[in-house]
Amino acid sequence: MEKIFLAGGCFWCTEAVFTGVQGVISIQSGFSGGHVKNPAYREVCLGRTGHAECIELKYDPIRLSIKEILDLFFKTHDPTTLNRQGHDVGEHYRSAIFYTTEKQMYAINTFINELKTSGFFEKPIITQIEAFDKFYPAEIEHQEYYKNNPSQPYCQFVIKPKVEIKNEHLAKG
Repeated sequence: MEKIFLAGGCFWCTEAVFTGVQGVISIQSGFSGGHVKNPAYREVCLGRTGHAECIELKYDPIRLSIKEILDLFFKTHDPTTLNRQGHDVGEHYRSAIFYTTEKQMYAINTFINELKTSGFFEKPIITQIEAFDKFYPAEIEHQEYYKNNPSQPYCQFVIKPKVEIKNEHLAKG
């Protein structure tokens, strides 16, 4: 089992994107990359902690490669906007990857360089790549948010389209 921490805007979205993917062992929404111990959601949203909303993704690297994880991650959020994903604005919505091994760091940098040369994105990729330090789980009401609130407007208009992108991507194999 390996872990990686992915910040692609709202953690509800990123969690929903990776839910049900073969090789994912567990997902937990929370915060990383900040300067305050044990931050609460409200503090993070007010921009007082420096954290990014992210997920802790535990996965089986034999069944799910880091390249597959990165491919899905970059297809389901905009890594070219600073501190923003759609209407979600603030430092806590930044695009970031917190790696846990040197092998992950190398794979991330290689993947991003390939994206840059491919021209897949018209604007520069500004995703922050940082060594993992600490992760703080979000409150229980933020875990499995999409699964527990599928008809909530944010889920319908923001999360569901990302899940549909994931499903199309996985169907193509």
